[in-house]
Formats: sequence, C-alpha cells, structure tokens
Amino acid sequence: MQKKIHQGRNIKRFREMLGIKQEVLAHELGEDWSQKKISLLEQREIIEEDILKQVSEILRIPVEAIKNFDEEQAVNIISNTVNNSDNATGNSLYSYYPTFNPIDKIVQLYDEKIALYERMLKEKDEMMARLERLIK
Repeated sequence: MQKKIHQGRNIKRFREMLGIKQEVLAHELGEDWSQKKISLLEQREIIEEDILKQVSEILRIPVEAIKNFDEEQAVNIISNTVNNSDNATGNSLYSYYPTFNPIDKIVQLYDEKIALYERMLKEKDEMMARLERLIK
C-alpha cells in the first residue's frame, strides 16, 4: 500500500522553508487569490496541475517535488544514511566532551574575582592614605 502524498501540505512545507508568507504567495498568484484561499489550498490533498505549476514557478521548485515529497520517507532516508561517528576514532561527531572540568573553571573564576576585589581594596586604602597626607 503506497502512502498518499498530501500536495497542499507539501506546498505549505516548501513555502515555510523558503520563508514566504501566504499573503505573498497569494499576491504572486494573482488578483483572484487571498491569504485565506492559500490556507484552503494548503489543506487540499490533491491540487490541480495548472495551480501546481504556477505555485512551483513562484516557489522555484519542481512540480515533482510538490507531488512526491514525503516527509516521513525523507527523515527515514536521512537517519539511515547519516553516519554519526568518526570512522577513524569511532567517536561521535555530534558529541562534545570538554578537555577541562567546568567546576574547576568556575572555581578559577571565583578566585580571580576575589583577587581583583583584594587589589581594588588595597588601591582604595592607598588612595585614602594619599588623600589624608594631602589634607594635612
């Protein structure tokens, strides 16, 4: 049993992928079209050939893409063909393991902050001493 392709949903997917709003597509299709009419078009499973051709020209994609695109099949193909590991090392390409301990970095930053405050306090005390000498 072959799964039916929902052409209206495919138009919507391609339109969204291209960042085109329904209003823009309606404007490009002509005066007879509105955002509401595009919304209704995207709900239809089968779309007339002449409308498919117009939409495909506006979206700059082949009519066959609208007629044949099956999202579930595309996801299956991608998941079955993408190799998630580096063949040389066997490590996952998408995993990241830092070479440092994040807690150690936080402690280091805290220590640096304390040292900065101590330097600032020392400079403040020196400035106060200088001001006192100037006043006397």
